[in-house]
Amino acid sequence: MYRNLRARLRAGDAAAFGQVFDDHARDVHRHALRTTGSWATAEDVVSLTFYEAWRLRERLLPDGDSLLPWLLGIATNVLRNTRRAARRHSAALARLHIEPVPDFADEVVDRMRDADRLAAAVAALSRLRPADREVFTLCVWSGLDYAQAAEALGVPVGTVRSRLSRARARLRDLTERELMPSHGQVPDGRISAARSHQERNR
Repeated sequence: MYRNLRARLRAGDAAAFGQVFDDHARDVHRHALRTTGSWATAEDVVSLTFYEAWRLRERLLPDGDSLLPWLLGIATNVLRNTRRAARRHSAALARLHIEPVPDFADEVVDRMRDADRLAAAVAALSRLRPADREVFTLCVWSGLDYAQAAEALGVPVGTVRSRLSRARARLRDLTERELMPSHGQVPDGRISAARSHQERNR
């Protein structure tokens, strides 16, 4: 099944491309949203990812399983470029002393029930090494296995394993710090301890 779909896509079959979009656009959007915390940016990433997928379709390997690792590899590159562009944009605005226009789509994310944790996770992710962050989002948030993530990033499986292990340990520590009381949150496992400590000091 995948071999035939790959062949059709490589040949420029628009119907095959439409099928790939229908099958995986939601996965790409979810990956981008969790990585950026912005619905508007995630939608842009989806558009650019599939634009690049069509442009690069002849480079798709003829053999393989799901096309999701290939698409998420493209999305990872798009996200890298998006971050660089955002930094350049912010720097330009700072030089001009212009306040950026707020992204009102972010208010929708903020109303999500887990908005605080999403924001904390995105803040923590931004402090990881880029390579570790990419492996974490692909494997943990987008559900790729080691081999698929290695395919997406073009690195050995052993590299994926070591980066993921390092990212998990680092992210656990950083997320916990983001959710400490000074940030308006108390981690679930420490609520009782925090209350007991407060009562003893009354």
